[in-house]
Amino acid sequence: MTLSAWTLLVLAVPVLLIGEWLRRRFEFLPHFNIPVPVVGGLAVAALVLLLNLTGVASFAFAAKVSSPAWTWLVTPDIEWFARPEKNFNLPLLVGFFTCVGLGAPVSVLRTGGRALVILLGGATVLAVLQNTVGVALAVALHAPPLLGVICGALTLVGGHGTALGFASRFEQAGFAAAATVGAAAATFGLVAGGLLAGPVAEWLLRGRDALAPASSPRAVDLAVKTPSSFFSDLRALRDSGPVALGHMLLVAACIKSGAWVSFALDRAGASLPAYMGALLVGFALRAVHDAVDAKWLRPEVVARIAAVLLPLFLAVTLSALNLADLAAVAAPMLVILTVNTVVSLAFAALIIWPLLGRDHEAGVMVAGLIGFGVGSTATAVAAMDAIVRRRGPAPRAFALVPPTGGFLIDLTNAPVITAFINLLR
Repeated sequence: MTLSAWTLLVLAVPVLLIGEWLRRRFEFLPHFNIPVPVVGGLAVAALVLLLNLTGVASFAFAAKVSSPAWTWLVTPDIEWFARPEKNFNLPLLVGFFTCVGLGAPVSVLRTGGRALVILLGGATVLAVLQNTVGVALAVALHAPPLLGVICGALTLVGGHGTALGFASRFEQAGFAAAATVGAAAATFGLVAGGLLAGPVAEWLLRGRDALAPASSPRAVDLAVKTPSSFFSDLRALRDSGPVALGHMLLVAACIKSGAWVSFALDRAGASLPAYMGALLVGFALRAVHDAVDAKWLRPEVVARIAAVLLPLFLAVTLSALNLADLAAVAAPMLVILTVNTVVSLAFAALIIWPLLGRDHEAGVMVAGLIGFGVGSTATAVAAMDAIVRRRGPAPRAFALVPPTGGFLIDLTNAPVITAFINLLR
């Protein structure tokens, strides 16, 4: 039996509640920064798999809808009139990446200097390296070459959002289980990044004096950068009233404009993920806003909208995964992910650490690079925060790593992934 995709939307809030309960119940989940929707979504997917395997029930969720009201925002009208089927989660995904673009402080590009170039350039080279190693190992293990990309920059540098956003591209290229494998690989990356980012940076910094006491106000203040819960952000948006509504309409306008940009890019031969057009529109609008020194755009409101959209996207997407698809590629997937994690650590320690100057700030930045280069930006911030609490503040690292891992890498990683897909299809 196939349940309607709309069932997923009804289940989204219960899935998030399940995720929050499990994170409170099992301490290792928050310790490794495993997000609530990932916990809840994978738990529901595992339950569905168990019910199907035991014969208690047999069902799956539909992935696409053709409702014109739901698909209009993410579809250029020239296509929309034909009432195409679109992935049910697409508006949530594109909305989130629109917020990423709108939340991008362009001032970072002007003031980041050499450290920003090293961080972004290093992360981009790391993406190429992860894909190259992944494809080589996949071929050696007689697995599909595209598995190497999925267990490379798609999920390690990219994370859950990028993995699931690119899933349709991989399916078109012949890898039908892209969403399921991508979600599993991204979760592996979160755990690996949470385990290794801090210890590697501490090893690099061993014997070096802390720059300030652990109780430094700056070090403590930076802890607030860790994400809040879905429900607290939802309440904050409700309390913001007209301001939140205005920003939601702005996000919607960027999504619609971005659909046309993505359509033009696709017609020009640039097969980028569906969210890229909206991401570029949001980034351009933020750049103009900052250039004229305008004040009407509220980054904190945009961040809250993103913090609502991403959990919803992950909850509905991960709940619908067919985990049985992992069986055929589980062994090569683990080998590729493990080797790529080791390669990423070596790259950060042997190349990026010396380039950044081998000082306290460099060590914190390396922790951040490992955090988002293997796990996620949240993992990166958590690892850096743990270091500055012990060794003292690193304001430059906290100014550069979150925007690099949070949005700049999306601008370079997507073309890298696309190039590998085109080479291997």
